[in-house]
Amino acid sequence: MARGTGASAGIGIGKAAILREEKLVIENTGIEDAEAEKERFKSAVEQSIADVSALADDMASRIGEKEAEILNGHLMLLQDPMLTGEIENQIDNDKVCSEFAVETVCNMYADMFASMDDELMQQRAADMRDIKTRMQKILLGVQSVDVSLLPAGTILMAEDLTPSVTAGINPDNVAGIVTELGGRTSHSAILSRALEIPAVVAASGILSEVKDGDELILDGESGEIFVNPGSDLIAEYEKRRDAYLQEKEELKQYIGTSSTTVDGVTVEIAANIGKPEDVDRVLAYDGEGIGLFRTEFLFMDRNEMPTEDEQFEAYKKVAVAMKGKPVIIRTLDIGGDKEIPYMGLKKDENPFLGYRAIRFCLDRKDDIYRPQLKALLRASAFGNIKIMVPMVTCIEEYREAKELVADIGKELDEAGIAYNKEIQVGIMVETAAASLMADVFAKEVDFFSIGTNDLTQYTMSVDRGNDKVSYLYSTFNPAVLRSIRHIIECGRREGIMVGMCGEAASDPLMIPLLLAFGLNEFSMSASAILKARKYITGYSVEELKAVAEQAMGFVTAAETQQFMKNFVEGR
Repeated sequence: MARGTGASAGIGIGKAAILREEKLVIENTGIEDAEAEKERFKSAVEQSIADVSALADDMASRIGEKEAEILNGHLMLLQDPMLTGEIENQIDNDKVCSEFAVETVCNMYADMFASMDDELMQQRAADMRDIKTRMQKILLGVQSVDVSLLPAGTILMAEDLTPSVTAGINPDNVAGIVTELGGRTSHSAILSRALEIPAVVAASGILSEVKDGDELILDGESGEIFVNPGSDLIAEYEKRRDAYLQEKEELKQYIGTSSTTVDGVTVEIAANIGKPEDVDRVLAYDGEGIGLFRTEFLFMDRNEMPTEDEQFEAYKKVAVAMKGKPVIIRTLDIGGDKEIPYMGLKKDENPFLGYRAIRFCLDRKDDIYRPQLKALLRASAFGNIKIMVPMVTCIEEYREAKELVADIGKELDEAGIAYNKEIQVGIMVETAAASLMADVFAKEVDFFSIGTNDLTQYTMSVDRGNDKVSYLYSTFNPAVLRSIRHIIECGRREGIMVGMCGEAASDPLMIPLLLAFGLNEFSMSASAILKARKYITGYSVEELKAVAEQAMGFVTAAETQQFMKNFVEGR
């Protein structure tokens, strides 16, 4: 058995087909006519744009607009005058061929993105290498492998899959995907989930253990891979696959039902989104609101700040689509870990403890924060928008943000522009400071939303991207659980809504504890909504209080997690 990282749930059973792309040989070939070479380059760019546009259109019609946005990001890179201008300059100044200039400039950008501490920016490095290869293949006349022609029952294997290759897969024929590289947040993993193809990534060395035609089983949740399994194991996993598909079908019965426990406690199950297009998926899974709209994605993959009107249209689109259901929009959460050149951010020595989120926004009121808040207030006339302030550590930050909202409201009143005069302004509780002061914050803010990813990171002093200390990163650590319970208790005492938008909100082992603590709102990936509703509607909060009391008596994360695992599986 081999193991990687489960990236797309489900069981894949089939025959291995190893994707072997022809290795491109890029030589530093000198040229005589720079103008002619630049025209050759421009022609390759135009062909790349046409090919990617066709792929994006196909993906939008087959899968959805959200997934097509990944390839639209490639189009933005291909149409970026800074990128193409630098390549043309190198052709001009160094008299090198187009493919070598593309290699040099694209690698420079890809290396810059890859060196950043942010997963999103690291993914842009992969996107940059993808468009680099596409342009070079056109320039060299090399044909790409057509994965749409793979036979039924194929387990597609590769060192890595680019988004453009993944987009061409026919899910009717590909039973699973295995790659040696990549992660759960890579664009190819995201597309695998959208295509509902089981996938395992980061299976280091797997290609040396497998040859074309080998029988494979992969578990897209556990990350396990079995090569040439026996008939008994195949039969066992065929049963698991059928059970998984049956459960998926059965979850549809929870569409349109209330998220209410056996003893009558109703909670809200909402979704986390990054772009307006994501709202379609939320509605398809019957989300009861948007618990987190990450607005920073509106500011990325572009060369200038989004205007107030552009932001207004994005926020309005989500508010209208949700038809009065709550839409919690987080104000800009960026810092020195994200490369947005037009903002003039310097790289922080320690970006997660530095100049970011509310600290940055309050320092850049006029050009960044006011336009965003004004766009949010204007959009609030079209739906149930709430404003959430991230990375708060002291009450002064919240008060300053709230005062700014009030000032902008007066401006809108004077201009006769409609907005929700009772708009709620809450905070994301994700720092130890905010947790310790939750009783104070609860008296002033309109709602809490617990960001467990960062709350765990800051409480445990653990960089969640650092493999050396990742064993300490657990939401089940007693310190983190005590913090979560304290935050919820403080919010409930003052009568404000307390939600959670971190990954723990959809964790089957965490849900019973959160219900017992009194959490009002669970926000998660859209695809997790129906399963969470199934769990929630099967519990009695009164009964869970005794379970939580026992769980809180353990002194290690492992003990607590095992106790909850035994409880959930024993029901």
